Amino acid sequence: MTEARHRAPETPVLTDPGAWPPSTFATQVRVLAVRSLKTAFGDRRLVFFGLLQPIVLLLLFSQVFTGVSTLPGVAAYEGYVNFLVPATLVNIAMTTAMSSGAGLLAEIYSGFTGRLRCMPISLSAVLVARTISDSARLGVQLLVTTLASVVLLGFRPTGGVFGVTAALLLTLVVGWCLSWIFVAITTWLRKAETLQMASFMVMFPLMFSSSAYMPLETMPTWLRVVSALNPLTYAIDATRALALGRPSGWSIPVSLAIAAVAALAGGWIAARTFRSPRETALR
Repeated sequence: MTEARHRAPETPVLTDPGAWPPSTFATQVRVLAVRSLKTAFGDRRLVFFGLLQPIVLLLLFSQVFTGVSTLPGVAAYEGYVNFLVPATLVNIAMTTAMSSGAGLLAEIYSGFTGRLRCMPISLSAVLVARTISDSARLGVQLLVTTLASVVLLGFRPTGGVFGVTAALLLTLVVGWCLSWIFVAITTWLRKAETLQMASFMVMFPLMFSSSAYMPLETMPTWLRVVSALNPLTYAIDATRALALGRPSGWSIPVSLAIAAVAALAGGWIAARTFRSPRETALR
């Protein structure tokens, strides 16, 4: 009783009922991703032209290269449109991935990321939210382009609903993984002009040296070797096989493996370089 009587009273824990609880990483990603989506879909004109652009390009390519449909590597697809549409989906994913870097650069220029550095949030959440929001935008573009191709261009996905769905999901995963490459380039360069040149140097050689527009059998020997080493070729071949119900071989696992490596490498580089407090204005 004596010890209990002389024991020091416990110090009460004071809590502020108005204090905000610490946010989790998932909450930070969700809030930032929703903000990016609201920005992307807030301008109706931007949404309209963003959805119209791949359809117009698909229409032009399908008409300009319509004579390719007689080539042995394309005739089996019963029309150049069937050969072209799956490749166009992958190219849309590549273009959207490039825009991920441009969107992040715009946030750096506007000072938004600088303000985030003063807040108790993970900077990696900023990068993850950017890639997720752009992937959601990519999903809308892929769906609209596929439907427009069926209605306007006569695209006939013989793989059925399951095959088309699998092809869209594969393209979505590849696009999300590729976005990490362009985000890494952005966090490293942080200059609009340099980013644009570097992005086009990556995008156009990959697109036009792949099996997107011409079958490999019609290419020169050296370009056929380059196309066989091009990682985009495997994604295109996998998307074609799924959408058209054709044998895929090793194209699906190889494309997913390459995409995973690209995401891991790009994410690691982006996370390291983005932690640097240097902003574009200081360069």
